[in-house]
Amino acid sequence: MRVLGVNAIFHDPAAALVVDGQVVAAAEEERFTRRKHGKRPVPFSAWELPELAAGWCLASAGLRPADLDAVAYSYDPSLCLPADRLGLADPWDWLRVEYAWRAPRFLAAALPGLDPDRVRFVPHHVAHAASAALAAPPAGGADFHHDCAVLVLDGRGERASHLAGRYQRGQLTALATQSLPDSLGLLYESLTEHLGFLRSSDEYKVMALASYGRPRHLDQLRAALRGTGDGGFRAGPLDLAELAPARAGDGPLLPEHADLAASVQARLEELLLELAGWLYEAADRPQNLALAGGVALNCVANAALARHGPFRRIWVQPAAGDAGTALGAALHVSNVDGKPIMPMPGADLGRGYTDAELESELRRARLKYHRPASIAGTAAEVLAAGGVVAWFQGRSEYGPRALGHRSLLAHPGDPENTQRLNDIKGREAFRPVAPMVLEQAAAQIFDGVLPSPYMLFTHRVRDGWRDRIPAVVHVDGTARVQTVDPEAEPLLAGLLTAFEAATGLPVLVNTSLNTAGRPIVDTPREALELFGSAPVDLLALGPFAVRRSELAN
Repeated sequence: MRVLGVNAIFHDPAAALVVDGQVVAAAEEERFTRRKHGKRPVPFSAWELPELAAGWCLASAGLRPADLDAVAYSYDPSLCLPADRLGLADPWDWLRVEYAWRAPRFLAAALPGLDPDRVRFVPHHVAHAASAALAAPPAGGADFHHDCAVLVLDGRGERASHLAGRYQRGQLTALATQSLPDSLGLLYESLTEHLGFLRSSDEYKVMALASYGRPRHLDQLRAALRGTGDGGFRAGPLDLAELAPARAGDGPLLPEHADLAASVQARLEELLLELAGWLYEAADRPQNLALAGGVALNCVANAALARHGPFRRIWVQPAAGDAGTALGAALHVSNVDGKPIMPMPGADLGRGYTDAELESELRRARLKYHRPASIAGTAAEVLAAGGVVAWFQGRSEYGPRALGHRSLLAHPGDPENTQRLNDIKGREAFRPVAPMVLEQAAAQIFDGVLPSPYMLFTHRVRDGWRDRIPAVVHVDGTARVQTVDPEAEPLLAGLLTAFEAATGLPVLVNTSLNTAGRPIVDTPREALELFGSAPVDLLALGPFAVRRSELAN
């Protein structure tokens, strides 16, 4: 059973391939086109079909379009209401539905040899749910897709913004949905735009900004954002301008802006806890909760849900945004057709390169390079000496987080490294960078959900460690942690071990290998371009090392 999943209806177009229930490949179109979030310079992002990502997924498995048993499209236009009944101020809604109805034809045109009759529509939130529950690894001896609650919250699907349900023996039962226009995701998008950032792109900046403010507006927000007691909620009306002035994109960030961000973030967390509590009881108190949808990328809210919510275990899809629906749609169709579903093996599901291919790029660039006995040891030496390392290893990550395959790394003990990395990347100064830590050392340094391999929860940094790793401690005393399992990531674990031997710290600063406004680096040529234009001390390109100090000689 060979199923290609496709997301092309909202932002972050992506493709994923599932063969006999096993996740084989998944990638976002932005990594191929270099257009962040897959948005062309037109107002309707769905025009970007993930042709390159889909073609690569098939090629990586040696398949042709004609070999596919199904193409799962993560949107079902038959579920949509007419745009004039949705109550949304989006003039493109009618076009989105028309576009989706044409999916069999344009997919067949993009993938020559594909039978259009093999295209199957999967409801958007069902695809989100499957991406979490069906892909989740076993935890505590229990398989999530055999028994878990699932919570999906995002901007919008066909006619809803929320799904709460339960998976039992691989079958989803929906227990509650929230109809549009009420949407927590759209509210957070509006806040993001009001604060001068990019809508549907920069919500993580608002989450970071919230830590600098006080939730002064909770009374107003509790009146506007309220649960309905039946698994749903109401979101609005809310005039953000009454709480803080709108900010132009290049305007100053005022304390009022931080306070508004803090207020919305705090109310979001309260409402998530209320929805999770309702779901826990409605689903007959399962121990496991799977999360997906764009709101599930809010790692501060995830941490609050884990700390204060009723569920024993929480798993969040690493590609929780719309890119993940490509994977979820493929898993759903495979599951419906009776194939046993295997947990996703990790987030490193994108392109990778052989040593010969990497060396060929280095020779083409005519750079001085060498192949040390241990690239991890060489990188650890540079990092221990205060250098910045561009780390390009293995297959690229699926989702928005760099998890040690396409990363910029630095010493966590130097408080100047936060600003140094933000300067290299062209990021706002208020944004934190994250720690990567050996899994066996994490509990002594961080308090929160552990293990945390996908950087989807914030953790409190324990007393005695904040002064030792100041570069990764946010203003509120937390850090967005990635734990490294030596069995799953032996090279990364070797790097951390070597760095600990040199410094006594089993932690590194880890941020994505890109600059502002550009997707994460995906190819060796892109890594070389970034290295050539940014003040990075070492490029670790597979087993090869390129030192900036040697290029100057």
